[in-house]
Formats: sequence, structure tokens, C-alpha cells
Amino acid sequence: PARMGLPALALLLAARLLHTQASPPARSFQLDYEHNCFRKDGAPFRYISGSIHYARVPRPAWRDRLLKMYMSGLSTVQVYVPWNYHETLPGVYDFTGNRDVEAFLDLTAELGLLVILRPGPYICAEWEMGGLPAWLLWKADIILRTSDPAYLAAVDSWLHILLPKIKPRLYQQGGNIISVQVENEYGSYYACDYGYLRHLLGTFRALLGDEVLLFTTDSAQVEELRCGTLQGLYATVDFGPGSNVTEAFGAQRRMEPKGPLVNSEYYTGWLDYWGEAHTSTSAAWVARGLEDMLQLGASINMQVSPFLQLTSLPWPGADYKDQYKPVTTSYDYDAPLSEAGDPTEKLFAIRTVISKFQPLPAGPMPPATPKYAYGWVALRKVSAYPEGCTAPAWHCSTAQLSSLSLQYADLLDVLDVLCPSGPIQSLFPLTFEALKQTHGFVVYHTQLPWDVPDPATLGAPPHSICDRGYVMLQKEYQGTLERDGQTTLHVTGRAGDTVDMLLENMGRISFGANTSDFKGLLGNISLNSRPLSNWLIYPLAIDTAVQQGWPHAALPKSSSGGRVGPAFYTGTFETPGIAWDTFVKFPGWSKGLLWINGFNLGRYWTRRGPQQTLFVPGSVLHVGSPNNITVLELEGAPPTPLLLFLDRPLYNRTLGCSTTATE
Repeated sequence: PARMGLPALALLLAARLLHTQASPPARSFQLDYEHNCFRKDGAPFRYISGSIHYARVPRPAWRDRLLKMYMSGLSTVQVYVPWNYHETLPGVYDFTGNRDVEAFLDLTAELGLLVILRPGPYICAEWEMGGLPAWLLWKADIILRTSDPAYLAAVDSWLHILLPKIKPRLYQQGGNIISVQVENEYGSYYACDYGYLRHLLGTFRALLGDEVLLFTTDSAQVEELRCGTLQGLYATVDFGPGSNVTEAFGAQRRMEPKGPLVNSEYYTGWLDYWGEAHTSTSAAWVARGLEDMLQLGASINMQVSPFLQLTSLPWPGADYKDQYKPVTTSYDYDAPLSEAGDPTEKLFAIRTVISKFQPLPAGPMPPATPKYAYGWVALRKVSAYPEGCTAPAWHCSTAQLSSLSLQYADLLDVLDVLCPSGPIQSLFPLTFEALKQTHGFVVYHTQLPWDVPDPATLGAPPHSICDRGYVMLQKEYQGTLERDGQTTLHVTGRAGDTVDMLLENMGRISFGANTSDFKGLLGNISLNSRPLSNWLIYPLAIDTAVQQGWPHAALPKSSSGGRVGPAFYTGTFETPGIAWDTFVKFPGWSKGLLWINGFNLGRYWTRRGPQQTLFVPGSVLHVGSPNNITVLELEGAPPTPLLLFLDRPLYNRTLGCSTTATE
């Protein structure tokens, strides 16, 4: 340049100026501590976000749910990534179909939504074990969510698979992910291991870079914020309507004296536990709390859209609050968007509040998805209805009855199908984890060692039935033993009589003092305090068998009525030329699981409630060919086994509506 003539130098400077003007400014999403806000591309920014769980939403419905969230006025969605949903066994990964998180994230970008990503490794989300894989417990002495080397090795291996998929989608890289949460509500966990948080921070930085905004979320309790936060991770809080907004954000200010106010989980509803009343939160209360926070300039993520669990395995978790509290199959949550994706009164109340602070997208809110009450489906030959009543839905009105022959199989009669590898012999019972069984059911089989002419006590030590044990003597159902419930039965019999116990995993603890929730028989079963021994143990692969077409190919028995104890029931029905969403009710049934066309639609428990129906997305139904129904009833089917397909859900035996709060 020193020898360059003036005309040539002028041309060079002009070319550089034109290049600078043509280059787009660097994309950025940062904290502004001076003005207490976020800055997006240099401009002040506040997000209004809603949570959506792609793992709980059927993939064909992803676009519909996201579009409804966008039309509600949300600029952002918050997305959990459940580790155990993707790494089903050590080193075995699944990112296909409903598990294609990259496709889901790309769809959010296509629709103009920003993303707050919550990749864990622990996420809670009322999901089995908080998203941690059950196979971690195959090492019985592992200490989860700590600096335990075995745990960290598994975490690092997973993050080195997941986070490289995330990095190209970061906002700074041209994507739409503006921030990433590290762990989740760690302050509520007993360990308070800062070394663990520092390790995660280092791993996230190494794999995602130094520019992405990393943050933590904890309740507004001082002690939880103390253990859940770390320098280098921006501390946010979570709380629901009815909380003192000033006090809650004051707790955040003790950790972050400057920077944006953030509620990362504003609870617009709450979860349901089996055996408790269906929860609901008023729309007015939710809207009032939202407006109070927006007036303070806060950024907010709402639990807007937790949806259906539609997977090939039962994923609901459990809480531990002085006792084990399993979460219902439905994750409807009394959310602004229902389990079926329907806008509710609460959603429109939220939309009205948002409109006071920022413009809403032009256009109408997409409508509720169509529902259809397919009516009664019989899992037996039906001849007891009034003459001429060919459509006996409620009061023989509108729906079509499918009159089918009931077929059933006692579970103990088909162990060769459900456990093709055969049983494992053990002197004493083994846990699910020792058997490398992550979900579902295990049968424990032995024999009475002596004659029992008078009633003797068959029982287990406290807290050793995890979680429910269905007891059969000579294949006859005797009753159920339960975690934190009944743990003894009285039995009689002769030496050599068979004793079988079907153990059910009701969901590993996702929130509580300890997520190391081992399943199965954790202690010895005894008869009058003398331990039983010499067990044959059958880990069952029921989902695999049903997905491969069993039991519709062949069942060994037919019957005109229901059975007592664990048994399978099958039937088929055809839709009237449409495949719309529907809800299945189980009149007179006790507790069990439902599959339609091989899809595990989850657990029903009509005797305990509050959930009385299971949601069936239209995307799992066939048009023009039979739909195969399989039911595993665990305690006792009704004398006339019928299912009723409705166009709305039921809770607490009361009809719920899709456009108003549950009645």
C-alpha cells in the first residue's frame, strides 16, 4: 500500500466500504446489565414464551401446536430434550420419527419462533426419572446429578452427541436458539455439588462456544437459589400465579443484582397425580399474574402447552413428597392449550394480556382439532341391547357399536411370547435394574415350600414393592401389593403351588430428594416371615410384542365375559371414513394399559382417577381398515368388556370441555 498510487488506494478503500455495507451485522443475543434487559442484535428485547414438549406431541400435530402458540402472541417457545427418550440404551441413539428433535427445531424456525432450549441433562418435566436414563442405575452405587465419575462420563458422552446438533441452530450461528439452560432446578436437589455445575458449564462452553447465553432456573427460595446457581450461568427463577411478584423477583435480584428479570416457568396450571383431584387454575388468576410481570418488563416463559404422552413406552414420572406420587398419563396440566391442542378460555385471556404490551400476529387463531365420538366398541359378543338399537352410544343415540368377539389371554399363559429369551433363575428377587429392564413389567415366579392350610401372611418389607405387585396363587388373582400402601396378603395352599407376582413400574421419580428410584422387588418376599427363594424371573417385552402384531395374530382363548387378574383383551373397530381425535373411556374396568394399532396410549386407572379417559390422536387411526385394540387389564375387567369413544375428556367422572375449564 505504501507504493500504491492515490487512485488505486481510493478504489481499494471504496471496495472495502462497499463490502462492509453489504455484510449483515453480526447476530447476537446478550445480557445488558446496565439497562436490565436482553439485547437481540443490539436492540432491547423481552421474550414472552411458552413451553412445548415435542416428545409428548404426535409429530403430525407439531405444526398445529406451534402455530397456535405463535398466534397467541408468543415470540418464543421453550423446549425440553429428554435424554432417556433419545439414548434408550447406553450408546444406542434414536433421533427418528417423533424423536427427531432437529426437525422439530427447524419447524420452530420456519414458523418464526425463537427457542429457549432445556437439554438437561436433568429436566424434570414430570417425565420418567426427570429425563435421566434408567440404565444409569445399572451401576447400583452411582450418585446421580453429582461429580460422580460414572455419572459424568455418561453425561459427557450424551452431550457430545446432542450439543453438536444444537450448535448450528444457535442464534449467533444463524439459527433461532437464543439461550440454553444448564441442568434444572438443581437447588431443589440434595447434593448441592458446585463441582458438578462447573463441569457442566465447561462442557456446554466447549461444545456450544462462548457467545451463547447459558442460564439456570430455580424456585424463588433463597436456599435453592444458593445451591442451584453458579457464576457464569445467568440465574432465573420460577413461580406461579398467586405469588408475590415483587418478592419472587427480589430473590432473583439477590443472585443477579443487574440484568433482565426472568420467570422461566410461570405455572399456568398444574399436574395431576393418580388418586387425587384434577387440578385447575383460573384463567383470570393466570392472566393477572402475567400482566403484573409484564408491567415490570420481565421476560416470561409459561407452561403453555404440555401435551399428550404418545410414545412406545410409558414415560410419565412421579414426585416424592413424603410418599411416592405417580403422575397421570395425561399431561393436560389444565394448560392454555389442551391435551388435544385446543385453545381454551385461558389461552384467550393470556392473548388479551399480551396484546397490551406488543402487537399480535395478524389473522385468526387456528380452530380446535376435530373430534369424533366413535361410540361403544365391544370386546365381546353383544346381545343384551334392546331390539332395534343398532347404535347404542349413550342412550342408544349416535355412535356405532362394533360387535366383536372377546378374546383374552391370561398374562401368565403367554410368558413365552412376552419373554422370548426365557426366565432368569435367582435365589432371591432381582430389581429391574439388575435385570436391565428399563420400563414396564416383570413377573417373579416361585412355589409354596410347604402346605399352608391356614391363612398365612405373604408380604414384603416396607418400601420394597416398586411400585405395584399383582399376586397370583395357582394362576388365580389374590390381590395387589403397593408401594406406600398394602404390603401383605393372606393366602392358603399346598406345597408346590405356584406363586406369581407381576411387578409394575409406575414411573421413576422425576422430582424429589433422590432420583435413584429402583424398580421391582427390592427385598425378599416372605411367608409368615420366612423368605421365599428359588425364583424364576421374567422381564416382559409387552410393547415389542404388541408392535409386532401380537396378540391379534392369535390368542388362545375366547370368552363371553371379563376375567379377574392380569389378562389381555383384544378387538377391532372401523372409523366411518374419518380419522379424528377421540377419547377412550373404560366403564367398569379397573387399571391397565391401552394400545391401538401398536401405539402405547398409556395407563388408565378408573378406580383411582382422576383421569377417566385416554386421548387417541387421529394420526394413529386407520381409515378403510380395522383398528386393532389391545388392552392389558391388571386387576379385573367388567363382565361385559366395553370401551366408549367420546369427543371430550373425563376427569373425576365429570365431563371436561375443550373451550372452558374442566367442569
